[in-house]
Amino acid sequence: MSTPEDSAMPLIEHLKELRTRLIRSVLALVIGIVVTFYFAEAVLEFLFAPIADVLRARGEEPRLIFTAPQEKFFMLFRISLLTGLAVAFPVIAHQMWRFIAPGLYKNERGAFLPFIIASPLLFIAGAAFAHFVVTPLAMAFFISFSDIIPMIGTLIGIAPQVALDAPLTGVSGEGLLPGAPAESEITTVFLGSVRETLDLSLKFIFAFGICFQLPVLLTLMGIAGLVSSEGLRSVRKYAVVGILVVAALVTPPDVITQLILFTVVYMLYEISIWLVMGVERKRAREEAEAGY
Repeated sequence: MSTPEDSAMPLIEHLKELRTRLIRSVLALVIGIVVTFYFAEAVLEFLFAPIADVLRARGEEPRLIFTAPQEKFFMLFRISLLTGLAVAFPVIAHQMWRFIAPGLYKNERGAFLPFIIASPLLFIAGAAFAHFVVTPLAMAFFISFSDIIPMIGTLIGIAPQVALDAPLTGVSGEGLLPGAPAESEITTVFLGSVRETLDLSLKFIFAFGICFQLPVLLTLMGIAGLVSSEGLRSVRKYAVVGILVVAALVTPPDVITQLILFTVVYMLYEISIWLVMGVERKRAREEAEAGY
């Protein structure tokens, strides 16, 4: 006759296994952070490359500033945290798989393993698309926006005009540099903050990386029987509205970036429909072979 203590043992062993997997994952993450902190400066320069190219094209010096003594240190630590997570992800994913796999049937393990491999690859693809395509366009739009309004005002004749031969005066009556604007004109210059520039770049990377997970999510839902290809087709118009809302929420308020994200995510949605169709055909074939 079994006792409560005997029935509790499997749960205790399960919790011990979970603790072991979590400890190994955290150790892998800490090691990844420590190792990648040495390369954090190079990663920051890599993330800054799109905006640096935009500034060089405008004839400006590519430079970032930090407004607090500790700002750059915490930005480098933040970069090392993210890159350390990326480096440690294979170990973390392996520990997660070793914890989950014993509770799955053989056919379930075979079904989920490709998605575990495809998910990080799709995230990398989305992050690369954001860094090399979206970020340069967005940075060029934002930085050049200060030039657009004065240009439009000049064309319609309402922008302030300053004669080149106007007297130039500065503080305490000192002359300004030749070609500098007079006191009646206010000019703006871009001085990129390390924190704000990094936040914008990472926002693009994570937004596109997560949106690229759509085929994995919908295909898994198709395997579980939660969605069907016919159902995805029938709600296509609602999906368009939803994608537009997501694009407006996860990207800065410029139309170009939002349209790019909408186009990419909608293409992924159509690809997901075909993947779900493949799952349904495979399921139908297996049921036919089994005599159902």
